[in-house]
Amino acid sequence: MKKATDILQQYWGYPEFRPQQAEIIEATVRGEDVLALLPTGGGKSICFQVPALMQEGICLVVSPLIALIKDQVEQLTKRKIPAVAIYSGMNKREIDIVLDNCIYGNFKFLYVSPERLKTDIFIERFKRMHVNLIAIDEAHCISQWGHDFRPSYLEIALIRELKPELNVLALTASADNKVCEDITKYLELKNVLLFKKSFYRGNLFYAVRKAESKNNKCVEILNSIAGSAIVYVNTRKAAKEVTLFLQKSGIYADFYHGGLNQATRNTKQFNWINNQTRVMVATNAFGMGIDKPDVRLVVHMELPNCMESYYQEAGRAGRDENNAFPVLLYQEVDFERLKQKTLDAHPSVDTIKRVYQALANYFKLAVGSAGGQAYDFDILDFCHTYNFRAVEVYSALLRLNDFGLIQQNEGLFMPSKIMFRVGNTALYEFQIANAKYDQLIKVILRMYGGELFGNFIKIKEEDLAKITFDSVKEVEKKLEYLASLNVLEYQKRSSLPQIIFINERMDINNLGIDKKLIDERRTLAMEKSEKMVAYCTNTTLCRSRYIQMYFDEQAETDCGTCDICLQRKKEGTFHENIEEKVLAFLDTQIVASLSEVLEYLPKQDPKETAIVVRKMVEGGTLLLVDGLLKINK
Repeated sequence: MKKATDILQQYWGYPEFRPQQAEIIEATVRGEDVLALLPTGGGKSICFQVPALMQEGICLVVSPLIALIKDQVEQLTKRKIPAVAIYSGMNKREIDIVLDNCIYGNFKFLYVSPERLKTDIFIERFKRMHVNLIAIDEAHCISQWGHDFRPSYLEIALIRELKPELNVLALTASADNKVCEDITKYLELKNVLLFKKSFYRGNLFYAVRKAESKNNKCVEILNSIAGSAIVYVNTRKAAKEVTLFLQKSGIYADFYHGGLNQATRNTKQFNWINNQTRVMVATNAFGMGIDKPDVRLVVHMELPNCMESYYQEAGRAGRDENNAFPVLLYQEVDFERLKQKTLDAHPSVDTIKRVYQALANYFKLAVGSAGGQAYDFDILDFCHTYNFRAVEVYSALLRLNDFGLIQQNEGLFMPSKIMFRVGNTALYEFQIANAKYDQLIKVILRMYGGELFGNFIKIKEEDLAKITFDSVKEVEKKLEYLASLNVLEYQKRSSLPQIIFINERMDINNLGIDKKLIDERRTLAMEKSEKMVAYCTNTTLCRSRYIQMYFDEQAETDCGTCDICLQRKKEGTFHENIEEKVLAFLDTQIVASLSEVLEYLPKQDPKETAIVVRKMVEGGTLLLVDGLLKINK
C-alpha cells in the first residue's frame, strides 16, 4: 500500500497535509467510520480521494450538486486519476455503460447523486463492484435541521446493507451538534470518529457595515483593501449592474452567474484565478470547487439566507492563512426582504402540487411516462402559460427536487457525446457504401480512438469542423443522420436549463409530499434568517465568537480583530474582557509570570494583554513581586 504523503505529492504536488487531513485519512484507511467537519477551504475532497487511491477498488462518492460532481471529476481526470459520474441528463444506455465500466474497468471514483442510489440498475451493479470506501459529501443534507436538507439522503444507509463491511467517511463544512447527531444516526455510523476543526479563523477580520449606498461603500472598501476579491449578489441582473458600477469607478471587475455559457464561464473564471481580473461579482454559485488561496476580500451586497451559507462564502477568503476581510453590507429594508425571500422559498404543498401538474401539462406527459427523461425548460414561458410567479415556480421546483421527484439544472453545459453502435467491420462497410460520411468517420476515429465502440466520448463539433473543412452545422447534420441510421448515438450539447423527471410522472394525489415536514422546514428557515439578521444588528458580541456559538462551539476568547472588537478597543471596553481572563487565571494559579499569562491567552494580542497587565499593576489590581504576578487581595 502506498503512503498517503507519496500519493499527495504524486497527484497534487503538496509535500504535506493540511491540519487534520492526515488523521482523517489514517482513520479511514483503518476502516473506521468517520465524520469530518472541515470549514470551507479545509480540503475535504483530499480526505477521501487519498485513501481511495491507497487501496484497491473504487470509491463511491455521494454528492447533491451536479456542478460540484462535474468539477471534481474534471479535476481528477486532469490529474490522470480515472473518475466518472452519473447525473441527471444522462440516458439509460449511457448510465448502463458507466456502471459496467465501474465493475470491469479501472475507475477509482464513481460520483452519484443520492437519488441514483435507489434505482434498480445502480443497486444490481453496485453489488458487483469492488468498492473500497463510501464518501458522503455535504453530509449535513441528511438532517432536516441542516440548511440544505435532502430527503433522498435518508436512504443512503440502505446501500450499506449491500456491503456492510465498507466504512463511511461523511464530510461537511458546517454542522452544529444536532446535525452531527443526525448524520451519525441516519448514516448508521458505527463507533464514529469525529474530526472537527474549529470554526474560528484568526486570519479573517469580519465586519458588518450599514450603508446608504452599497455600491459606493463597496468601491470604498475595494479601494482600501488590495488584492483579489469576490462580491456576492443575489441575482444575475445585480451581477451585471454592480460590475458596471465598479468598472466606471476604475475597478477591474467582471461578473459570473449560471446563465452564461460554459466557454464564457471558463474564460471569466480563468482570468480571475490568474489575477487578470481583480474582482468577480457573482451569484452564490461562484466559488464552488474553486480553490483560490489568495482572495483578500469577500463582500456580500445582500444578506445570505443563513449563517451556514454566509460562513462558507465568507470562508473563501484567506485560504492561504494570510489576513483577509469578509464584509457584509446591509440596509434596514434588507431585513424585510430576507423575511419575504425566506417565505417565498418555502411554498405550500398546494403550490408544489400545482407546479408539478403544470409541468406534466407543459411537457404533455401522461401518468406513468417520462421516467428518467430530460426536457429543456423555459421558466418565463412556463410562468406566462400557467400564470405563475417565477419565484414560486423556482421554489416549488427545489422542493420537488428535495423529494426526489425531479431534478433541475441552471443551464449547466452538457457537452456533445457520441458512441458507435456498430462494430469495426460493419462501420467499415458503411464507409465504403457511403463515401460522403467516410472522411468524418475517419476523423472521429483518429481524434477519439477505439473507446468509441464501448463508451460515450465527449466531442467538440468545432474541432471536427476544422479538420473536415465543414461548417459546424454541417457536422451536426451529418452526426444526426448517422444517429438516425443507428451507426452511432449522438447526444447533442445543450446549455439550456432542463427539468428531469427522475421517476415516472405521478398523479398529484400520490406525490408523497410530507406537509408536516414542509411546515417544519419553513419554520426552521425563518429561525435561521432571524439569526442572520441578529448577526448584522449585533453590536456587542465578537463576530468570530457569534459564529462559533452558532455552530455550538465553545468560544474561548474574542478575536480582537472584527469590527465589534475594534470598536470596543476604541471605547476601552475590550480591555475589560482581558482583565477578567487574567484575574480568572491568577485566581487558580496564585502567582504566574507574564509569559505564563500570555501563554494562557494564546488567541489574544500579546501586546494588548501586556498593556492590560501593566495597567492592572499600576492601578493596584495586581502585584508584581520578583517578576511574578498575583492578585492584590
